[in-house]
Amino acid sequence: MIELLLVGIGTGNPEHLTLQAIRALNSADLILIPRKGADKADLADLRRTICTEVVTNPATKIVEFDLPRRDQSNPDYRQGVDDWHDAIAKVWSNTIDSRLSDNGSVAMLVWGDPTLYDSTLRIASRLKPAPRVRVIPGITSIQALTASHAIPLNEIGAPFLVTTGRQLREAGWPADADTLVVMLDGDCAFMDLDPAGVTIWWGAYVGMPQEIILAGPLAETGPRIVKARAEAREKSGWIMDVYLLRREG
Repeated sequence: MIELLLVGIGTGNPEHLTLQAIRALNSADLILIPRKGADKADLADLRRTICTEVVTNPATKIVEFDLPRRDQSNPDYRQGVDDWHDAIAKVWSNTIDSRLSDNGSVAMLVWGDPTLYDSTLRIASRLKPAPRVRVIPGITSIQALTASHAIPLNEIGAPFLVTTGRQLREAGWPADADTLVVMLDGDCAFMDLDPAGVTIWWGAYVGMPQEIILAGPLAETGPRIVKARAEAREKSGWIMDVYLLRREG
């Protein structure tokens, strides 16, 4: 049986790797690095840098593959994602089959933590035959964001909710939490909220050398974030960002 190691690597800073993650990478027969096109070449470069710094096992092979793109023209979002995951699983299977014997181990470097708003585990479940999966937890963008701003994630004894930009835009602010962490927001859904009494802490590329952080009342800071986000994406060709919203109780 193939063993699949899903290794959380934090937000791209090699110093975010745990000792467990480093040991897992060095135990693998094969490490797969996805390429997402020229506009996101930095993402593959970061994975290569991490491997160069921490992988010392000469027997470990590093192989790159082209990641299929999601068809964003499909009006059925869920079906489009399912089709995309099927295509990725097929590429994984073909790459692994061509490089490993039936009892080898293969590692994937996963941004943040493989269990939080990441589809790697769902894609892995589509592989046939099913591999033995081992997850190595990593630092999340939420941890990196609150550390960069030096703020607590929750108020004393109060809950917080982790959600997506799509959910915030379509359903509005949930009624059961005054603190929201919003991920996967490509359209700045916070601009659709009533800003009265709301503070935002935002970060892009958190934990990386090019980190950008902004914070303040949503009414004043929201437009600044929109501008900074657009400029950063234009410069890099990609952006990873996350933010925390807190309203007066």
